[in-house]
Amino acid sequence: MRNLDSKSVEPQRRRERRGGAEELNRVSRGILGAAIRVHRALGPGLLESVYETCLAHELGRLNLPFRRQAPMPVFYQGLRIDNGYRLDLLVAQRIVVEVKAVQELLPVHEAQLLTYLRLSECPLGLLLNFNVPILKDGIRRLANHLPDR
Repeated sequence: MRNLDSKSVEPQRRRERRGGAEELNRVSRGILGAAIRVHRALGPGLLESVYETCLAHELGRLNLPFRRQAPMPVFYQGLRIDNGYRLDLLVAQRIVVEVKAVQELLPVHEAQLLTYLRLSECPLGLLLNFNVPILKDGIRRLANHLPDR
């Protein structure tokens, strides 16, 4: 049996994290491509629920695993609050997608997504505002800086 010291293990951990980051990037590119297709077809001005439904349809076509309106409980001193929050879309159990159709994204929208990331322990969040002429102007990508485990 080979003895692995910490120097030989650390590059493996970095490779694993990098592989995880590459997978996150691949999935997030798929989500963004799907969002762009929806926006090109529908344009701005519709309800968030319409964009969410169409984006979910596109994610299904890409065979990306997702859940719509995923419940996210909040825990407080041993108390579980089941009706805490609902995530618009949870993709691949790792990316929270928050769909908006607002005049402009505000700091409160980013704070909302950061709260979702912290509570869900997901590493990545996408804030998508469909109420813009060009979707790239309505995209915010936020990372949850979780401590290494």
